[in-house]
Amino acid sequence: MSYQEMDLYNPTEEHKMLREMVATFTKTEVEPQAHEYDKKEEFNLPLFRKLGELGLLGITADEEFGGSGMDAVSAVIAHEELSYSDPGFCLAYLAHSMLAVNNINVNANQEQKEKYLPKLCSGEWVGAMAMSEPHVGTDVLGMSTTAVKEGDHYILNGQKMWITNGAIDEQGTAADVMLVYAKTGEKNGRAMISTFLVEKGMPGYSVGQKIQDKLGMRGSNTAEIVFENCKVPVANLIGEEGDSMLHMMKNLEIERVTLAAQSLGIARRCIDVMSKYAEEREAFGKPISRFGQIQSYIANSFAEYRAAKAYIYETARKMNLKDSSGRLDSDGVKLFATTMGKNVADRAIQVLGGYGYVAEYHVERFWRDAKLLEIGGGTLEAHQKNITRDLARSH
Repeated sequence: MSYQEMDLYNPTEEHKMLREMVATFTKTEVEPQAHEYDKKEEFNLPLFRKLGELGLLGITADEEFGGSGMDAVSAVIAHEELSYSDPGFCLAYLAHSMLAVNNINVNANQEQKEKYLPKLCSGEWVGAMAMSEPHVGTDVLGMSTTAVKEGDHYILNGQKMWITNGAIDEQGTAADVMLVYAKTGEKNGRAMISTFLVEKGMPGYSVGQKIQDKLGMRGSNTAEIVFENCKVPVANLIGEEGDSMLHMMKNLEIERVTLAAQSLGIARRCIDVMSKYAEEREAFGKPISRFGQIQSYIANSFAEYRAAKAYIYETARKMNLKDSSGRLDSDGVKLFATTMGKNVADRAIQVLGGYGYVAEYHVERFWRDAKLLEIGGGTLEAHQKNITRDLARSH
């Protein structure tokens, strides 16, 4: 797409260079494998580790721990560009870099950061975060996983579901380190949720099953995680017991903004495909781009994409990664952009007709991938509830 990017999207020379680097990597390394790994429902681990060489796996982590020390706008750039070719692969990247690495960088203590972040930032280790359960998603306080303190360890018991990077290969190997949320009792009649760093190899930590036959995001592995009397050292508790809600709020904003950024990559790719196809495909002796309905699909998609992009980048620009300050807009951008991405992909299929329904032009894959973004990291309904509640409080 040749239209000029505004300074809003590349506010510094560093941001511009980052975008060029990720776009080049996406074109040369990510694009050629995207269809294959989607078809196989496999995570491309060797390619993922290359992101560490580029400094992307710890893009927002402090430099003293091996990170790149960049801001929320940088994270948005990386997710938009990677999703232009492979949203599934990008989702695995998001689970590692935002849900695990950024979470640890913001909430863990010095010793924990020194132990885990260098290996995660380099790509030697793959990280994940486990919150959802088979019957619990948005209702975090309803989780049933428990952690009971016994001497110098906690004993974790429970089951987590829909965990991206829960299994990192086809043999069902668990993530090297996982942030796990679990109940550690009650206080004033309210469940206390606490955050633990659980390492591969700890007794009782295992992959239950890799989840197959997903609609989309097949380039990322999703798994059930089981904790059976899993022994976790007290030193692996992040903060204090009951601190998880604070940890979640600090990290949810960047999670939601980067998920929204994935929709930008999806939309931009679909606009490129349908506008090019509409110029080449003829009906009744002229390109279908001359027909009003096709023009409506393309023009509305472009306008909605640009509106979402402006909202996402403005929200990212104001974001403080070390604190929770803009939940209203992080909910807003994900509510608006994820549906935008799905709708644009849907229109692309319509413009391409039968060709849009098969893998050759890729838009069917982007349509499948886009749907997950309306569910993961907070459903559309959760965002609507949060926005309505936060607006009411502001009066």
